[in-house]
Order: sequence, then C-alpha cells, then structure tokens
Amino acid sequence: MDIAAINGNIATVGYGLAAIGPAIGVGIVVGKTIEGVARQPELAGRLQVLMYIGIAFTEALAFIGIAVGFIFH
Repeated sequence: MDIAAINGNIATVGYGLAAIGPAIGVGIVVGKTIEGVARQPELAGRLQVLMYIGIAFTEALAFIGIAVGFIFH
C-alpha cells in the first residue's frame, strides 16, 4: 500500500469534515433570516441582503478549507 494514497484519502475525508461547519453556519443564517422575516415582514428585503452577505462569509470558510487541502496535499 502506497503512503501517498493514504494521505490523499485522509485529505479528502478532512475536507469533507471541514465542510460540515460552513453547512451548519448557512443553515443557521437562513433559519434566523426566516425567523426575522416572520417577526418583521416589512424588513424582508434588508434581511435577505444581510442573509446573502452572511452566506458569502460562511461559504468563504469552505473555500479556505479546500484551498488548504490543495496547499498541503
């Protein structure tokens, strides 16, 4: 068994685990936005814009995770 193959598989699993955090973060951001719109429907437009900004920052963590995987592979 080749040690490089083992490291490659571990890197793939590591990125998969690292993607869990941003996925949970996006779920929380969207859920809180829906909750906010339910409480204050007149702020739906503002909350939607803030939700997209929050999703962008949260997904940046996933992109950093994949970049680190390529850097240290």
